Amino acid sequence: MQMIRLAIRNATGNSFRGWVVFFCAALMAGFVISSTLVIRGANTSLQLALERLGADIIVIPEGHEQRLESALLMGIPVHCWMPDTIKDQVAAVPGVVATSPQLYLSTLRGATCCSVPEMFLIAYEPETDFTLTPWLEKNLDGGLEVGEAVGGSLVYVPRDEGVLLVYGYALDLAGSLDPTGTGLDQSMFFTFDTAFEIARASVTEAVKVMDIPPRTISSVMVKVSTDANVEQVAAEIDAAIPGVTPLETNKLFKGQREQLLSLLNSVVALLGIIWLLAMALIAVVFSLVVNERRRHIGVMRALGARRTTVLKSLILEAVLLALAGGVTGIAVAILAIYLFRTLIVGLMGTPFLIPAPLGLAALGLGALALALAGVVVAALIPAVRISLQDPAISMRE
Repeated sequence: MQMIRLAIRNATGNSFRGWVVFFCAALMAGFVISSTLVIRGANTSLQLALERLGADIIVIPEGHEQRLESALLMGIPVHCWMPDTIKDQVAAVPGVVATSPQLYLSTLRGATCCSVPEMFLIAYEPETDFTLTPWLEKNLDGGLEVGEAVGGSLVYVPRDEGVLLVYGYALDLAGSLDPTGTGLDQSMFFTFDTAFEIARASVTEAVKVMDIPPRTISSVMVKVSTDANVEQVAAEIDAAIPGVTPLETNKLFKGQREQLLSLLNSVVALLGIIWLLAMALIAVVFSLVVNERRRHIGVMRALGARRTTVLKSLILEAVLLALAGGVTGIAVAILAIYLFRTLIVGLMGTPFLIPAPLGLAALGLGALALALAGVVVAALIPAVRISLQDPAISMRE
C-alpha cells in the first residue's frame, strides 16, 4: 500500500511528464480499439450478410449487380424485374438442386401511409424458400402468415402508431432477425401473398400504388449440389439464360473486402509507427524522471531499500499512468465510434457491426494490455539502469 501511495505521489509530482505518458498510453489504446472495432466489425458484417443470404448463387437481371450490393450493404432499396419463368430455367441447369424466387420492393419515402422512411422490402416464396425458413422454424411457430413480417434488428413498430403501416396496410411484426451491421438490419421480409395484399390495399389506402408487374420476380436464390462447382454452375447459368447475371455469393462485396484488406495493412503500419514513437517518447520521459530522482533514489538505497523495491516503484508508476491513460483512451474511442458511426460508414462505404458488451469488454482489455505492455517496456530500461547503480554514486550525482 505504501508503494502504491509513493507511485501515485511520484506520478502526480511532475504533471507535464505524467501527462505525456498518460497521453501516449491513451493514444496507443484508443488507436488499437478503434481500428479493431471498425475493421473487425466490417469484416463480421460482410460475413454475417453472406450467411443471411443462405444461397450459393443469386440470379438477378443483368445490369443490377452494383445496386444489389448497395441494397444488401446499406439498405438502399433496389427495384428490378424479370419473368418468373427464369426460375424454371435456372432449375434446369445441371448442378442446381434448389431455387427460390424473391421480390424486391420498398416503402414510400416520407409518405403518411408508411410508418417508416424508404425501406428495403423482400418478399419470398414459402414453398421453395431455403434462406429465411430455417430461421423461422427455429424462432417462430411455423412460417409467416399473410399480413405478418419479419424485420431486421433495426425494424420496430412505432409507439405512436401502434401498427407497422406499409402502403396503408397494417403489418404484424412477428419477429426480428439478429443484427448483421448491414442494410439487412433495416430490411423487412414477408411472403409473396402478403406483397400482393399490400399492392391491392395500396390502390385505396396509399398516396401511391405499389406496382408489381404481373408474373415477375426480382431474383432467384440458388443452392448448388455439394459435388458441383459453384463457379462452373454460375457460368452455365450465364451462358444458358440471356439477360441475367448470376452472382456467386462468396464473391459478393469483393470491392469492400479488398478495401478492408488495404485498410488493415495501412492500420498495421500506422500502429507500428505510433507504437515505436510512443515508446521512444515514454523512454525519454522516464529517463528524465530517473535523472531528476537520482539523489532521492540513492538516499532510499542508502537507508536500506532494495534494488527490487526501487525498480518496482518506478514500474508501478508507469503502470498507474498507463492504466489511467489506456482506460481513458479506450472510453473516448468507443464513445466516438458510437457517436460518429454513420459518418464512418459513409466515409468507408462499408457498414460495421459493433460487438456485444461482453465482446467489447474483451477487445477493451486487449487494447489496454497492449498499451500497458508498451509503457512498461519503455520505462523498464531507465528503471533497471538506476536500480543497479551504486547508491553512493547516485547520491553524489
